[in-house]
Amino acid sequence: DADQERFDRLRYVEVKHGRICQLAFLGQITTRNGIHLSGDIDYSGHSFDSYPNGLAAVFGDNAIPQSGLLQLVAFVGFLELFVMKDSANGAEPGDFPGDFRNGALDFGWDTFDEETKLSKRAIELNNGRAAMMGILGLMVHEKLNEIDMVADLPIIGALQ
Repeated sequence: DADQERFDRLRYVEVKHGRICQLAFLGQITTRNGIHLSGDIDYSGHSFDSYPNGLAAVFGDNAIPQSGLLQLVAFVGFLELFVMKDSANGAEPGDFPGDFRNGALDFGWDTFDEETKLSKRAIELNNGRAAMMGILGLMVHEKLNEIDMVADLPIIGALQ
C-alpha cells in the first residue's frame, strides 16, 4: 500500500537511522583512533578510555556496567519521547519528514531557497545511507576479528 503518509513515515525513519549511524560511525572511528573524553565516567574513578571500543563496550568482558547502559537507554528514550519529535510523532508540522526544529532550532534553514533546501536534504539522506553501510561494515569487521579473519582497513587499520 503506497500512499504519501506511508512514504513520509518511511522517509522519517530513514533520515533518523541515517543520523544515528552518522554519529555511530564517527564515534567508532574516533575512539578507535584513541580519542576519548577526558576525566572519569563514574565516581569509582573509571576513565572513559578504560572501557573497550566497539561492540565490546556493550557485550564484552570489560563492558560498561549494566546500570550505566540503562542510563544511556533511558536518556535516549527521553529524547525520543519528549524532545526529538516531528510531525509524524505529534509535534507541530515541520517542513519535511525528519524536521526536528520544533520551532526552537533554525540554524538559518529558513534563509535558503527551495533548491538549496532540497539539495541539503538529499546530501543528508545520501550521507546517512553511506553511514548505515559504514557502521554495518565496521561491526562485521569487528566480529570477523573474533574468528581470526583480520583484515587491514585502509583508514583505521586492523581492528583490535
